[in-house]
Amino acid sequence: MASSQRSQSSLGFSREHKEHRCTLQDQEGPKPLPLEALRDKVDELVDFLLLKYSKMELTTKVEMLYGVTKDYQEHFPLIFRKASECLYLVFGIDVKEVDPPGNLYVLVPVLCLTYNGMLGNEQGIPKTSLLIIILSIIFVKGNRASEEVVWLALNRMQVYDGREHLVYGEPRKFITEELVEEGYLEYRQVPDSDPARYEFLWGPRAHAETTKMKVLEHLSKVNKRDPRSYPRLYEEALRAEQEAAMDGVGYVPEIGCIWEPLH
Repeated sequence: MASSQRSQSSLGFSREHKEHRCTLQDQEGPKPLPLEALRDKVDELVDFLLLKYSKMELTTKVEMLYGVTKDYQEHFPLIFRKASECLYLVFGIDVKEVDPPGNLYVLVPVLCLTYNGMLGNEQGIPKTSLLIIILSIIFVKGNRASEEVVWLALNRMQVYDGREHLVYGEPRKFITEELVEEGYLEYRQVPDSDPARYEFLWGPRAHAETTKMKVLEHLSKVNKRDPRSYPRLYEEALRAEQEAAMDGVGYVPEIGCIWEPLH
């Protein structure tokens, strides 16, 4: 896999992908490693973890060390961190340590989304990240986003209407058909618009699987800010959490998923 370069300011969602190579701007560790070698090892680890994700398998630090970075063990922390950032930002996959003493890791979709659409065969590329971006745009834009706004944001990521994309395939079909059929998005005509204009809203499956607070936490992590630094969005997300609690649905921040108490 090629690495990715990200440029995202505030909540503008402008992330640039250059052959999907992860940015390697800083080097840490006992001694410097040539940038190209570092990129290659990050790419190899990303490929390895994508395969684990597609097979729904756990992995360990030992497995990653001896399977991918055996000759670069002293640089493993940096390689692992950069690979994890790439998976999170480019592919919508979160690498979580579930057993710290044993260094056991699980790969889960960001926002607890259960969508597992892949491009290609069983070793294909997950397409979750585009869904996450669109759900985020809708939330930021007042729970509805015009088609023009969505495509403008996607164009900044080098995703264009009618142009085949390495990760997402044909984006219009993926967004307006596949994600709508899966229940994650609602794509409808703006009332009384003439000529007809269209907008996106969260679909029922998005409401069932994630929350506005999780989306805000994701945006804050991407932008390296505190969720409270977006007061309007934070108040709205908090209000939604409180309403969900009154309806008998709880939110578990440590896990990041919705749970329903047994009755």
